[in-house]
Amino acid sequence: MPRKAKSEPKKNEELLKLRDVALQLGISFPTIKQWIYKKKIRSIKTAGGHHRIPERELDRLLFRTRGKTEKERKQVMRRVSGRNQLVGRIDSVRISGLMAEVAISIGGQQIVSIITARSAREMQLKPGQTAAALVKATEVMILRVS
Repeated sequence: MPRKAKSEPKKNEELLKLRDVALQLGISFPTIKQWIYKKKIRSIKTAGGHHRIPERELDRLLFRTRGKTEKERKQVMRRVSGRNQLVGRIDSVRISGLMAEVAISIGGQQIVSIITARSAREMQLKPGQTAAALVKATEVMILRVS
């Protein structure tokens, strides 16, 4: 009988530790382990037998965990009048003078927004944090997701 091919990470894709993924999703470490065993989230085993989660798996689950129920998730989205919110992970924040460039990775894609340097500092935006891009007409605004 042929063996199933193991899930291999894409080239240059970061593999994340379980504790980091659990923290970003707002769930416990035991929950992330159960999700792996129940195949709710894909993982890759290291040579030492440790599980690692590909970035694309975290991206896939980020929005779903912003509320425990569908009603709660909708409520989170209603805090701002815009409906086109895309939740992802901050890749980079470059502050220069009065402006800041914020790049967010969302489902393997990247959205870049130019905001004021003051806003970036006030939100304390840093690479690796979870954030949402709010798309309004021709503008993209950045919201820090706690």
